[in-house]
Amino acid sequence: MDNMSFEELLNQTLKEIKVGQTVTGNIININSQGEIFVDLGYKADGIIPKSEFSYNEDDDPSKMFKVGDRITADVVKLNDGLGNVLLSYKKANSKIVKQDFESKVKNNYVFTEKVTSVNDNGLIVDYKGIRIFIPLSLSAIPRDEKPENYKGKEVTFRVIEYNEQARKIIGSVKVILDEQKQAKESEFWNNVEVGKLYKGTVTSLSSYGAFVDIDGIQGLLHISGMTWERDKKPEDIVKLGQEIKVKVLEFDKENKRLKLEYDKKGANPWDKFAEKYNVNDIVTVKVANLMPFGAFVKIDKGVEGLVHISQISEKRIAKPEEVLKVGQKVNAKIINIDLENKKIELSIRELEGTSNEMIEDVAENTAENAAENVSNNTDEV
Repeated sequence: MDNMSFEELLNQTLKEIKVGQTVTGNIININSQGEIFVDLGYKADGIIPKSEFSYNEDDDPSKMFKVGDRITADVVKLNDGLGNVLLSYKKANSKIVKQDFESKVKNNYVFTEKVTSVNDNGLIVDYKGIRIFIPLSLSAIPRDEKPENYKGKEVTFRVIEYNEQARKIIGSVKVILDEQKQAKESEFWNNVEVGKLYKGTVTSLSSYGAFVDIDGIQGLLHISGMTWERDKKPEDIVKLGQEIKVKVLEFDKENKRLKLEYDKKGANPWDKFAEKYNVNDIVTVKVANLMPFGAFVKIDKGVEGLVHISQISEKRIAKPEEVLKVGQKVNAKIINIDLENKKIELSIRELEGTSNEMIEDVAENTAENAAENVSNNTDEV
C-alpha cells in the first residue's frame, strides 16, 4: 500500500458507477439554463440537463431544488463529451412516480390533471410524465361543446383501465360524476321528509304539471300542487328553467318517486270559505265554465261551486248557454256545502224576482270582467 500513488488511493475511495445505475449526490450548482451539477463522489461530476429534469417543460429546477440538496438520478452516459456524467432526474423520478401512480390506481384515487392535448377520440392528460387517455364517451363533455376547448384545462377523473404491457391507461370523468350523482341521491333519499322545503329548477312542463330537479332528483309538481284555482295552467304559474321553492308532499324511496307542492301555492282557500260563508248566504259569483249539466262558478280565489241546470232559471232551459255566459257575474244562493269533498251547490233560480236577481247588463259585466282579469293577473304575478 505504501507504494500506491495518490491517484490510485483516490480511485479506491471513489465509487464506481455504470450506465443505467441510479445514483444520489449533492447539488453543487444550478445555472441559468436550468442545468443541475451534482457531486456524485465519483471522479467526474454529474450533470442533469434541463431536458432530463422533468417531463413537464414548465418545471423549474431552481424552484424545486437548491444548492446542497440531495438528488437522485439515473446514469445515462459516463461522459457527456465535456467530462461530466450525464444524468436523468426524470427517468429516476419516473420509477418513483410509476410506483406512486400504480398505488393510486389500485386504491381508486381521484386524479385532477391538466389536459395536454386533444384528438378526435378524446383527451390526453399527463400525470408526472405518465400519459392517460380519456375517451370522449367518458369525458362528460356536453355535445354542444368542442373538445378542443378543454386543452390546458384541468379535469378530474379516475383510472378505470391500466395495462402496463400494452401501454394502455384509460381514464374516466364520467365515472366520477356518476359517483357524485349517486352520493347526492343517497343523501337525499336518506334525509327526505314530508313537509321538507327544497330549492329546485323547473326542467319540463306538461298539461298536468311540471317536473322539478332537486340536486339531480326529479320530482313531480302536479297542477293541484301549484294552485288552488282550477282554471290555471302550469305555464301560467312557473316557467321552464325557473328556480322555485317546493315542499315534499309524498315520496317513495323504493321507486324513487317524489310528489311536490309549490311554496307559493298559499293557504287553503276552503278554510277561509268555511269561516266566511254558510248555507243560505247570497254571494256574487263569476261564471267560470259551462257544461251540459250546469255552470261552474267562481266564489272566491280557489273556490268554485256548481249551479245545476235545474237551479239556473225558473223557466225550463235546454242548456246553460241560453241564460249564462262565461265571465258573467251573477248573484246566487248557497244551498249546500260539502267541505270534506270540496263541493258547493248554488241556486240562481231561488233569487229570480227579487232584488238579488241576475245581473243582465252584459256590457257592464264585460268591462268589469276585463278590469278584474287585469287585477287578477297582477296579483298572480
